[in-house]
Amino acid sequence: MKLRKASAAAAAAVALALTVTACGGDSGSDGSADDGNGKDKITVGIKFDQPGIGLKEPDGSFSGMDVEVAKYVAKDLGYDEEAIVFKETKSADRETALQNGDVDFIVASYSINDERKQKVDFAGPYFLAHQDLLVRADDTSISEATDLNTKKLCSVTGSTSAQNVKNDFAKDAELVERGGYSECLGALQNKVVDALTTDDSILAGYAAQDQYKGKFKLAGLNLSNENYGIGVKKGSDLTAKINKALEKMASDGSWQKVMDETFGPAGYEFEPAPKIGELK
Repeated sequence: MKLRKASAAAAAAVALALTVTACGGDSGSDGSADDGNGKDKITVGIKFDQPGIGLKEPDGSFSGMDVEVAKYVAKDLGYDEEAIVFKETKSADRETALQNGDVDFIVASYSINDERKQKVDFAGPYFLAHQDLLVRADDTSISEATDLNTKKLCSVTGSTSAQNVKNDFAKDAELVERGGYSECLGALQNKVVDALTTDDSILAGYAAQDQYKGKFKLAGLNLSNENYGIGVKKGSDLTAKINKALEKMASDGSWQKVMDETFGPAGYEFEPAPKIGELK
């Protein structure tokens, strides 16, 4: 009788231990953000609607510079492509996504600035973009920002790019807002507006699309410096790990290959790979 009680107690203890172990294992493999340690999956925030940068294709796959950078970094951290979960993170949601642990890191045309550095940490920069203008390929009337005086300038609602041009370069430019960049491109193609402004990398991505090839050109103006970094949660040890991956990507030729394949069709003359930790 005593032997049966002892056996029952031992069995219960073993069952409890197995339950605890199983719970512990689940917490490390459920895809939630945990600085990329001990997980089967890693969640990366990207844009879903920027050709050449971060785009979700009709078949569910992803393309663009940021996607390829994210894949390289994830692989260096120990994750194959199949282990990456891409999560859409719109500009206004990036800091919150990191702070809440919704993603492990963000690669989404994410410019490093002092205000954002108060909320999140950045690895990089991995790319230097500049605010520029996109104009029709046959338009020779716009070669400087000041040429936009009395002309119509399109930008996306909520963006500050067009207002910056008006404030700093062409106070008499007429601002035209549209809901998305594709709408601005349509207006530019149909001569409803004379130029579109945002980061040159984004403009080049749109210009490289098959339906727009040969129809637009970049003005080649460096109206601002936009240092793209990889956002991570404040205090995360991922910052140093990602920086090492980015340095490796530049040194082994992978960075140059990605940029050539992404921006070559648009004729976009991008800057060389920036040095990690240096902002221009």
